[in-house]
Amino acid sequence: MHYRKFGRTDMNVAEVGYGAWGIGNSGWQGADDQESLRALHRYLELGGNFIDTAFDYGKGHSERLVGQAVREAGKYVYVATKVPPKNEQWPARAGVPVEEVFPGDHVRQMAETSYKNLGLEVIDFLQLHVWSDEWVGQGDWLEVIEGLKRDGLIRYFGVSINDHQPENALKLIETGVVDGVQVIYNVFDQSPEDRLLEVCQQHGVGVIARVPFDEGALTGAITPETTFPEGDFRNTYFGGDRRQQVDQRVRRILEDLQIPREALAETALRYILSHPAISTVIPGMRSIRNVERNVAVADGRGLEPEKVQKLHAHRWVRDFYTPAEEDA
Repeated sequence: MHYRKFGRTDMNVAEVGYGAWGIGNSGWQGADDQESLRALHRYLELGGNFIDTAFDYGKGHSERLVGQAVREAGKYVYVATKVPPKNEQWPARAGVPVEEVFPGDHVRQMAETSYKNLGLEVIDFLQLHVWSDEWVGQGDWLEVIEGLKRDGLIRYFGVSINDHQPENALKLIETGVVDGVQVIYNVFDQSPEDRLLEVCQQHGVGVIARVPFDEGALTGAITPETTFPEGDFRNTYFGGDRRQQVDQRVRRILEDLQIPREALAETALRYILSHPAISTVIPGMRSIRNVERNVAVADGRGLEPEKVQKLHAHRWVRDFYTPAEEDA
């Protein structure tokens, strides 16, 4: 396992972290708790030391599973979690005052709840689960964050940037109050490369890359015939003709890079890890098989420069988080 410095902090985190959304059994459906725990343990056995979860992943269910696995492993693991917006709006909407989203008492209450759910000595990295740069200098949330640090509940602080809005945290980063950020970054969504990643490097801010496989699209597993369990958010994410669009885009990547479909997931991870600003990438891993396959990529090697250059041509500007019209 290869490790990277998390910004200016003292954390050296595994290149491949563990994304714990899927094990919360909300959004992604079909997780089995015992299988999830086995996957978590296998990740830790292989040298993994960074797990990202959130209260909203099953209203604490993911946090409790993560805490259980870490305690059972008996080793120090860096754990990150997130405070949900009080108004339960994802992403943060323009013009909504921070007092409606992250009032100080809500931030503290949810941090304390997550602390209890995890059952660990400290939360290494606490994030606000949405963000808008309109909030810089507004409200009492920062005072509360500083208090949580003084009280020993958290060590470091950051934000999870709104989907497809990487530049909506630049002002916050430049204030110097955040230790890290989390952002969607993958072969299709390359927008963090425009400004965000450079600014993070300049300010010593760690970067967690989420959605590395575009919810499965960049594993090569999504075809026009793919179906998902009832209630799974991917029914909306890949609604309408989106599965056909994904299949066509993936075929072009495979042809351009001259790689087999089974090499796509590794290629997708290595593309992300090729950027020096990235501290860790957090694929969701609900099975031992996926843990072993993804962790194998954490060997300190990025993607060959010529392949990185070719993949730049496969940037795809679209927002699958907006519901698609279903085919008639």
